[in-house]
Amino acid sequence: MTARVRPAEPADLPRVAELAAQHAAYERAAPPVPDLAARLAGLLFGTSAPRLRCLVAELPGGELVGYATCAPEISTWEGSEYLHMDCLFLAPGHRGLGLGPLLMDAVVDEARQLGITEVQWQTPAWNEGAVRFYDRLGARAKEKLRYTLRVAD
Repeated sequence: MTARVRPAEPADLPRVAELAAQHAAYERAAPPVPDLAARLAGLLFGTSAPRLRCLVAELPGGELVGYATCAPEISTWEGSEYLHMDCLFLAPGHRGLGLGPLLMDAVVDEARQLGITEVQWQTPAWNEGAVRFYDRLGARAKEKLRYTLRVAD
């Protein structure tokens, strides 16, 4: 049996939330919300047309060691949809083993299934390992600044 990538199931979400916390720490970001697993459940499984897709990297023994999330978005300038990959993360010790390309292939397959012809994502400029990985895949960077604006409840 070999490692594989598959769609996340509800039982996977506590582990996905743990991996997301590791991902946030790695990217020097604030930790995810405490109820992340429940929020993800609503986005992934709470409606007949889920807003989010989550793919998990699973070792032969069943351990989840990585994940990727993606969702369709719209490009006004192109007048078309693209698949936005929000996260791709592999736990330390599991990078360089071929799981990253498996996750990327699964994201690309999601785009194809949706009839979408482009995947877009972001990574911190300082994350040289990710930059090398994405460059090896043939992806090309576009330089932009990402802003966030909190909206009061």
